[in-house]
Amino acid sequence: MAHGKFANPFRPGAGHQPPYLAGREEEKKEFTRLLKQNEVLENMVLTGLRGVGKTVLIDTLKPIAMKAGWLWVGTDLSESTSLNEERMALRLITDLAVATSSVVINVEEIQRMGFQRKVRLEKRLDFETMGRVFKDANGLVSDKLKVVLEFVWISLQEHQPQVRGVIFAYDEAQNLADHAAKDEYPLSLLLDVFQSIQKKKIPFMLAFAGLPTLFPKLVEARTFSERMFRVLFLDRLDEADSRDAIVKPISETHCPVGISEKGIEQIVVASGGYPYFIQFICREAYDVYLQRIATDTGANVNIDEITRKLDSDFFAGRWARVTDRQRQLLQVIAQLPNYGEGEFTVQEITAASKQLLEHSFSPSHVNQMLAKLNESGLVYKNRHGKYSFAVPLLGRFIMRQLVPQN
Repeated sequence: MAHGKFANPFRPGAGHQPPYLAGREEEKKEFTRLLKQNEVLENMVLTGLRGVGKTVLIDTLKPIAMKAGWLWVGTDLSESTSLNEERMALRLITDLAVATSSVVINVEEIQRMGFQRKVRLEKRLDFETMGRVFKDANGLVSDKLKVVLEFVWISLQEHQPQVRGVIFAYDEAQNLADHAAKDEYPLSLLLDVFQSIQKKKIPFMLAFAGLPTLFPKLVEARTFSERMFRVLFLDRLDEADSRDAIVKPISETHCPVGISEKGIEQIVVASGGYPYFIQFICREAYDVYLQRIATDTGANVNIDEITRKLDSDFFAGRWARVTDRQRQLLQVIAQLPNYGEGEFTVQEITAASKQLLEHSFSPSHVNQMLAKLNESGLVYKNRHGKYSFAVPLLGRFIMRQLVPQN
């Protein structure tokens, strides 16, 4: 096989399935355990920073659920979904109808006037039917939605008894929100409805994937969420799993070009164990290698060159959106131990700024700026009042900006 003709096995992208999913066996086992619940007491939250593979993993869980007899419905959640309660109900009904519209729940035979033959009229468990049930039900939006979900489950039990339950799987679930100023509580509605139907032993389970801001938001909306969800935090891959993510796609696709042991070690370090960065660096390494072979300019690939491209493609846009003073704050955080990749507090930032800056930050100023950076998706606050970078390896990127470029 000619080097220039083989397909690059690595696929960085938002939610693109990698050639080999490394290091997520424990999460798959835990999800399988949740599927075995006789009564749904725990729903799932899959959380972690961008680039850890939440979307890829939730897509991987779908066939596991379907094999176990569960229907799978859902999509990505946008901010518009939770603008109001009606939209939230519409989202759920629309998604559910996709999975159930082939189910025939009523067949009638009638004699048409003027004809001697009978006509079969099929009533299906589709959007039109559910919409009619929703419209005819009494009460608030939440009451109507409960009626629809109960109706769907009773119909499934009667006409498709082999169905074990329904998974409502939603990615980008951190976009869910209540809007008290407008008297609209779509997130609270979602939690209340599912808690209610699960109490009635209807096996409809929520499976959310989202950034670390998701679970605190759920608890803030309804305190019982703390007991309603099993939270799986996806962390970076360890060294062994990182190596598998690099090596196995190469061996399994019979690439004519391998990566040296030193190269593998460099990629493990440069990627920080984040699956997206592993895919990005490996893809760039192969693309650069093939270009240099084709132009006879030497086959060596410099990891620093790829890191600069990563900085440009992944980090630079985010960095450009922060103010000069916010950059100073982020630079202080990046110079905390471990490049700010762990948790940090207002007090730690304030103390470090006194040592690093001519004009240090006060605690109130740090609080205000962190709130703004939280809104822009660069940091997030956990339930214990500590902060972390919301973008993987952001601290390393910031430190590179502090080093004069040759």
